[in-house]
Amino acid sequence: MTDNPRQPARRRRPAPGPATVTATRRIPGGMVRLTLSPEKPVSAMDLQYTDHYVKLLFPPVGATWSWEDATIDPATVRDVLPKDQLPVMRTYTLRSWDTEANTVDIDFVIHGDQGIAGPWAAEVQPGARIAFAGPGGAWRPSPGYSRYVFAGDESAAPAIFAGVENLPAGSSAEVFLEEEDAAHALDAPVAPEGSEVTVHRVYRDGAVHGTELVRAVVESGLAAEAASGTRTSWFVHGVAEMIRDLRRHLFVDNGLDRADVSISGYWRLGMVEDEWQASKREFNAEIEAAEAAAQAAR
Repeated sequence: MTDNPRQPARRRRPAPGPATVTATRRIPGGMVRLTLSPEKPVSAMDLQYTDHYVKLLFPPVGATWSWEDATIDPATVRDVLPKDQLPVMRTYTLRSWDTEANTVDIDFVIHGDQGIAGPWAAEVQPGARIAFAGPGGAWRPSPGYSRYVFAGDESAAPAIFAGVENLPAGSSAEVFLEEEDAAHALDAPVAPEGSEVTVHRVYRDGAVHGTELVRAVVESGLAAEAASGTRTSWFVHGVAEMIRDLRRHLFVDNGLDRADVSISGYWRLGMVEDEWQASKREFNAEIEAAEAAAQAAR
């Protein structure tokens, strides 16, 4: 992951805690937005970034326990349960939060009955309990840039939208958002008054995740403009294969300053989160080695 070193370093996440689902609703893009009320007050959380995420903890398939059992403590659950009963962790970005109402909103992409988090979000009702660790986060739009570029798929949309909604006054931004198709288009974010934002809808329409997004960003010529002197802050997140290709475009082909770019894979094709997290370090090392070799050959 390449995060902007001009931003403060990530802090250690607090211990997991419980939360209650207070509302659920369908939103454009084939998604469900859940509102959670954490036991720990939202006002006590460190929420100074726009890419805040939490690690939701789900009982595994066939679990003999649930979060409805008040004796199951999220902070100690991993110490008391056998290995085959340990919670399954899934990462989700916070879409928004309300300190007065003590709630956070999280958007879930629904893929039928596939996976753990999606089916749960599609069926869960207010009053249900869940646990999460976090929040983490490290990025927000920093002043001093003349332009911002956001690029990502649905998994990155909450962080992208939160970033757009918190742009410095008078700034401009280009948003490249990859979506399944026009029928699943998400509602566009509302930028602060005085900011100029252009949203480029990039529809897969059956293409492999990330390929159309890479094409759109490359063809935009924005990286070349940044290399020629248009000081630009980049936030690029989503499927790992897209990250690999855009890293090469930004760092090798155009020589952008890595300090201006926050870029990381949120997930990888053909892998569940546990597999991706276990292989992410090796994947990133291979990318960095290939980039170094390509730069040395120039």
